[in-house]
Amino acid sequence: MTLAVLNYSDQGPKSTFSTYMAEGDQLYQKGEYVKAIESYSTALILQPDDKNCLVARSKCYVKMGDSGNALRDAEASLKEDKEFFKGLYQKAEALYTMGDFEFALVFYHRGHKLRPELQEFRLGIQKAQEAIDNSVGSPSSVKLENKGDLSFFHKADEVKKGRPKGLIHPLRREMRQQNQKTPKSEKTAKQLLGELYSDKEYLEKLLKDEDLVKGKMRDGERLQDLILNCITYLDTRTEFWRQQKPIYARERDRKLMQQKWNKTRQNPPSDPTRFVLKSLEEIDAALTAGNAESSLKKAREVLKSVQCWSEEVVPNKKEVLGNLHSCIGNALIDLGKMDRALDNHLKDLDLARQCKLPEAKSRALDNVGRVYARIGKFPQAIDAWEEKIPLASGGLERTWLFHEIGRCYLELKRHTEARDYGVRSLAVADEIADEKWQLNACVLVAQSEMKLGNFKSGVAHFERALDRAKVLQDDPARDAIQKVT
Repeated sequence: MTLAVLNYSDQGPKSTFSTYMAEGDQLYQKGEYVKAIESYSTALILQPDDKNCLVARSKCYVKMGDSGNALRDAEASLKEDKEFFKGLYQKAEALYTMGDFEFALVFYHRGHKLRPELQEFRLGIQKAQEAIDNSVGSPSSVKLENKGDLSFFHKADEVKKGRPKGLIHPLRREMRQQNQKTPKSEKTAKQLLGELYSDKEYLEKLLKDEDLVKGKMRDGERLQDLILNCITYLDTRTEFWRQQKPIYARERDRKLMQQKWNKTRQNPPSDPTRFVLKSLEEIDAALTAGNAESSLKKAREVLKSVQCWSEEVVPNKKEVLGNLHSCIGNALIDLGKMDRALDNHLKDLDLARQCKLPEAKSRALDNVGRVYARIGKFPQAIDAWEEKIPLASGGLERTWLFHEIGRCYLELKRHTEARDYGVRSLAVADEIADEKWQLNACVLVAQSEMKLGNFKSGVAHFERALDRAKVLQDDPARDAIQKVT
């Protein structure tokens, strides 16, 4: 029995768990969260309960704004070990993204209790406390109770009837400063509060009625306090919404497009820019959720719309079309329609070359190589990926790229080239001290050397790979290497 190698022409995962994990990590670092999720999901087919992989996929979901799936993966990572600190931190992050700041703070505190030396938990506690303060008022209204090793929140005055007393903090000094607000801050508040802004204005007018504010409610509470509390609540909600930042999929591509469009045209009421950006979000969200059909349908609809627009409306029309062809190609890959997927990725590549866009070209070559490898056309995959080499940015991308090219040569039984690319992959992995890719590259070099009859070198690289597998606790890779050696 030999160590599993990539066999793209067959269905199902054919590589090692650590290879898919490392590929996911590389894609995550590049900001390609949809592809990273696919790699982590394939790894989980091999090891369904691997807690580190679940945490890694949860991080991708957080970046995509899919807090529900992020929370599910984080909780799954804690199923067997409730004190797994990475899972605790990721659960806290997912809860924070969902706006459940109190529960997020619970798990930041629990993680900090277990690993007080980690800065991540201290920063998490700080940002969660600030978010709670901004959204519900002063921390004095929130008390923390210790129950066993967990912490739970309750509002100090929650038992009182009528309304949430945690919001009752009369800020008379702030109200006296209402007239000092700048037009800019009022405009921002109006945008954030939306329809509630008119309610805020009405309450402020009531506050000026001296006779009215002297009155009392049936329970004895003064109307002035009630009005002040309502205004305070709206003010804290303004700050809460101000601090929240949207999380976009394909963040880098969209920011680049937005910057270019903003330089060349004003945004009219019916704005094609916003239409495309929102559509790309929906396309990626559908693909991430496993709904490739829906993603494909939406991408094709948007493509037809953009094709009808002039370059005056969309100055970088070809770049937008390239992005859409890439989305269509990825959806078709998920549906197993490789020929049509390849056609769309080749169109993306052609547009990137026309516009001389290095990042778009790198993306397209990446996808073209993947499709060719998946359908067993290894020479074409090698050509695409070798053209990508000068465009690769960062050590993680280069070690992955050299490894994949080497694997293709190994499939073609061109063992010298496979070994050479394995050596290049290993050199970069050593340079960036990445243990996962050191393992993958060592296996590739070892297999190539054994095929070339260089048994001493092959065994030496297998032994180093075995050492990395033990450190990484990659049991399938360790068992396979031990059987070979």
